[in-house]
Amino acid sequence: MPHLHEKIDFTVSIFIVQDHKVLFIFHKQLNRWLPIGGHIELDENPEEAAIREAREESGLEVELVGERPPIKGEAGFIPLLQPRYMDIHLIKEPHWHIGMVYFAKVKSGKVRLNIEEHRDIQWLSDKDFNELKWGLSEPLKFYAGEALRTVP
Repeated sequence: MPHLHEKIDFTVSIFIVQDHKVLFIFHKQLNRWLPIGGHIELDENPEEAAIREAREESGLEVELVGERPPIKGEAGFIPLLQPRYMDIHLIKEPHWHIGMVYFAKVKSGKVRLNIEEHRDIQWLSDKDFNELKWGLSEPLKFYAGEALRTVP
């Protein structure tokens, strides 16, 4: 998807948990291990983007885990599931991403590699997070650890 603006975009990251492990992909373009995720497209809300990205990048149907405001919608109003975390991170000067971080569990499907975007896909346990071969940043280790503690 093209960028919304040269300086900023809205994105989602999805930390998918199954069997006490978190799913990570090795991103070809960025040359590093990351969670599933991507840009929020103009015709979707953040929840829809997270579910779409999970499907496109892993083949999995997921259920987002979190809290939704206990209010009923009316015409033109949709209460959204609260992201577990939000951050802003530099991609390449001057471009930043405002990231909405979601946790999810697998509903159905089998993991498959999206060969157009990724070199590899792996389930990592908390013991893997600090291994140098994965090269996970401190924020990714934190989010993945929180996902393991939070997702049933």
